[in-house]
Amino acid sequence: MNMKTKNRLELVGIYLIFAVMFVIIAYPLLWAVGMSLNPGRSMFSASMIPENWSLEHYRWLFFDDPRGRYVTWYKNSLIVAGFTSLFSVLVATLTAYAFARYKFVGRKNGIFILLVLQMFPILMAMVAIYLLLSLVGLLNSLTGLIIIYVGASVPMMTFLVKGYFDTIPRELDEAAKIDGAGHLRIFFQIMLPLAKPILAVVALFQFMTPFMDFLLPRIVLRSEDKFTLALGLFNFVSNEFDNNFTRFAAGAILVAIPIALVFLFLQRYLIAGLTAGGTKG
Repeated sequence: MNMKTKNRLELVGIYLIFAVMFVIIAYPLLWAVGMSLNPGRSMFSASMIPENWSLEHYRWLFFDDPRGRYVTWYKNSLIVAGFTSLFSVLVATLTAYAFARYKFVGRKNGIFILLVLQMFPILMAMVAIYLLLSLVGLLNSLTGLIIIYVGASVPMMTFLVKGYFDTIPRELDEAAKIDGAGHLRIFFQIMLPLAKPILAVVALFQFMTPFMDFLLPRIVLRSEDKFTLALGLFNFVSNEFDNNFTRFAAGAILVAIPIALVFLFLQRYLIAGLTAGGTKG
């Protein structure tokens, strides 16, 4: 077998893998879209390609629901996702900058602790978190949920941002200090602009988490008016007398809209590294 034939076979194999992965990803997505367009409410009478498609379920979610639950859940999810993303970026960036640029007692042990904490999922501390939130009066509140999300993100995101800060040449810091720049000016005017790609990654990941997470809101939140989308949509199909699979599908499809918009906004930072050539000249 010559090299040209071997390369063609490898290329065919790669495309076959991509095709299989596309089917695995696209099939349930197409079913969800088709189910959301079916006029009925039952999952068993729905079809992937409805004959008489309708947007009644989308209209019901926003306008016809007498309690306006979906709009409330959507608003709650946007609030939690926005603040979680903002504070996670802020806390992780400041912590990572301290570990990457300063030398202090306990620095090496602190990095080791961050590494170890990544190995333990937050669900292992659910009982302690529940009791702590109840003790400080933040149980069944969006504020308590945001604090948990931000705190849980610190080890992983700090380690991620620190690794990126370590790739930024220290010569830039030293040159700025010679010109009279202080620590805050170096951080805001040099480090942050160069670290936009990794900050965009952190912001996107933390924005997505509240939209997709179900277990944590299930434990923390109790009132229906405080539910996030994942928890609220679950009640559409879990309650004893509810049969809202098509409405559930319509609501699930709409979850992707804010995530897609944030991704498109941050895409320019995700595709390029801005540190190239930083020390030239």
